[in-house]
Amino acid sequence: MIRHPVVAGMFYERSESALRSQIRDLIDEAVPKEEIIGIISPHAGYIYSGQVAGAVISRMIMPDTFVIMGPNHTGMGQPYSVMAEGSWLTPLGEVEIDSALAYKIIDSCTHLKNDASAHLEEHSIEVQLPFLQYFKPDIKIVPMVLSSGAVEIFAEIGQGIAKSIRDYGGRVAVMASSDMNHYESHQLTEEKDQKAIEAILDMDWKELIKRVAKYNISMCGYAPTVSLITACKEMGATIAELIMHQTSGDVTGDHRSVVGYAGVLIKGVI
Repeated sequence: MIRHPVVAGMFYERSESALRSQIRDLIDEAVPKEEIIGIISPHAGYIYSGQVAGAVISRMIMPDTFVIMGPNHTGMGQPYSVMAEGSWLTPLGEVEIDSALAYKIIDSCTHLKNDASAHLEEHSIEVQLPFLQYFKPDIKIVPMVLSSGAVEIFAEIGQGIAKSIRDYGGRVAVMASSDMNHYESHQLTEEKDQKAIEAILDMDWKELIKRVAKYNISMCGYAPTVSLITACKEMGATIAELIMHQTSGDVTGDHRSVVGYAGVLIKGVI
């Protein structure tokens, strides 16, 4: 099946030419690029989070396949859903699902199910794709939607992803699609985001979960981030680097109620 875009014309430009122009304004094609194991990128409308997404994605040497995990904002489908077949359509063309890797990942973890329905209205993966297509038109993906649940499940999923990638071979990286704290003041969001980012940069998912609970940090993609950290460490990651952080208030000037955005690269030994 072809998964058609649901937020084109809302979160990002609808036409190919306008979208390419929009992305060009958000990226830095001249910045030095490096091999990565994983990445955290935000998923709001490009006007709000596009600068952060563009900054972090500009820094990568693109893999051939991205395993992209997003949160479930809609409540549709299975709790831990992989769309294993077909393609995703954006104004820049179709993105093929890497079905061979998708089925390996599903087989690696009993919690994961082959379920396209969870993806049909979910925007958190869709908004990442035009950035990836811009740099690598033939990029493949394994899209995964993770709902809330026991954190041990997310760690198990991360371990399964890492094992599947090792067995599969090839140039594969992992992405967690996540915004940070939601709908509090700019100052409070800055403080809460910093606490979460510190745990992420330490690649300590247990500490991240503790801080999310202790400080009531409304980070929508904490589940994908736990899986990401687990997978990347299993794949040899030793360094996490914050590329950019800002809030929607930095764009709109309204600091009363904002959403935070962070872009992080996760790498091996340099």
